[in-house]
Amino acid sequence: MKRRSLGELTAIIIAVLFVLLMLVVPLISVLTNALSKGLDFFVKAISTSHVISALGLTIGTMIVTVLITGVFGVVAAYCIGKFQFKGKSILTTLIDIPFTVSLVIAGLALIMTFGRMGWLHPYIEAINNYFNLDIRIVFAVPGVILATVFVTFPFIYREIIPVLFSQGKDEEEAAAMMGSSGWTIFRRITFPAIK
Repeated sequence: MKRRSLGELTAIIIAVLFVLLMLVVPLISVLTNALSKGLDFFVKAISTSHVISALGLTIGTMIVTVLITGVFGVVAAYCIGKFQFKGKSILTTLIDIPFTVSLVIAGLALIMTFGRMGWLHPYIEAINNYFNLDIRIVFAVPGVILATVFVTFPFIYREIIPVLFSQGKDEEEAAAMMGSSGWTIFRRITFPAIK
């Protein structure tokens, strides 16, 4: 068995302590506080209409977000992984923005765009007045979905790009030379690898 150096042991100890302090201890704290008054009280507390509503919002947001990021993530990754076009580097930079921007800044940008003083608010109000609607983005379900899509979209994209690069273009080019349409190539060759 290989002996570890002092640097390796120090790095492992720091990593384990970090995980314990940042993940395990808070999780244990939440669980002990949640169950401090007993299991019956916990079950009664999570059965309230507010908690059920919050869980419904979370599950609904998750479903819509997975659909949106799944479709647009596959399309973006396919375009970037398979085609050469002007602005490709700009598109990849825009997709990676959520990795570089603080979530607080992203929330502020969402409010400044769709909020009451945002630059899209007059258009939203015009639509509301014309069609007699009450569309709200910020502090409503669409805002929650937009924020979640903003945060999760790059993860879908980043998972698919390496698959497309490792797959290469040989099979697709061979199928194209045999007369297959672009949709058939995507459906029968590219998408199964992505799946």
